[in-house]
Amino acid sequence: MRIRATVAAVSGALALSAFAVPGAHADDSASSYRANVTKAQEVARAATGKTAFSASTAADTGTPYALDATFSNIKVNSGAAVKVGTTNHVAVPVTYTMTHGADVDITADDFFTGPYLYKGSFDAPDNMLFGDYDATCTATSSTVATCKGDVDIYPAEGELLNSDAGAWHAAALAVAYNGEDWTSDNINWDNVGIADQGGFTSPNVQRYSKLTVNASPEPVKKGKTITVTGKLSRANWEDNLYHGYTGQSVKLQFRKKGSTTYTTVKTIKTDSTGNLKTTTTATVDGYFRYSFAGTSTTPAVNATGDYVDVQ
Repeated sequence: MRIRATVAAVSGALALSAFAVPGAHADDSASSYRANVTKAQEVARAATGKTAFSASTAADTGTPYALDATFSNIKVNSGAAVKVGTTNHVAVPVTYTMTHGADVDITADDFFTGPYLYKGSFDAPDNMLFGDYDATCTATSSTVATCKGDVDIYPAEGELLNSDAGAWHAAALAVAYNGEDWTSDNINWDNVGIADQGGFTSPNVQRYSKLTVNASPEPVKKGKTITVTGKLSRANWEDNLYHGYTGQSVKLQFRKKGSTTYTTVKTIKTDSTGNLKTTTTATVDGYFRYSFAGTSTTPAVNATGDYVDVQ
């Protein structure tokens, strides 16, 4: 689900609908989860002045109370960077611990909890990404539960801008509707509890990268020149295509036939379109590849080795 600060120009019930509308991928249950938690979150934040939205409709009354629940031990994607391409859905696993009051019924049908990721500050995020469904929690005591859920990312649906690549934060929330009909426009929010806690570490969200290589001629005589070309590209989240990653240092590496280890021959930089081109001298049979170490916004990637027969 895409939630951006730029949407803040929209107000009132229309603003609320921006949160509730599901992407084309979602079924009714996924739509319901995202809609109910983000609706409660926005009402609560509006009441405390932490958002530009005025989320309540005229018929709604009251303000959600602070639910007796806290979160800890949040771990996103087992600590690994989240790599997002141009079209494929990415389900990011998240685990966390929820500690709650003995009077909070986490088994109720209208109790929801789940993780999310946010870009920027917690009080005024630039973007937020939620899961399609709420987390599954297992009670370890009367007041503690271990939970696991996904944050679902759909790059083809405009959920990300290229500027979103890099550092994010993790958060979790819980909403207890306590019998209130969250689909109604006549909710007494005084009866609804919400806990919303951020500031947790998340691995970077990165633009998926690709790297190619071609060494020629094949075969080649020993001592002759080999030309090695390739291209480093990465996902563009705004047009759903791959474009060259310019000005990046990339290593040309070689693995002798029969060996399992690549050694670096030289380091060159991609040109203005992400292309790579260099030369080296043919010595023995083996594989050439390009290797990119990655950046905070783009993951490391190795090209598949291209075999050259030296005669």
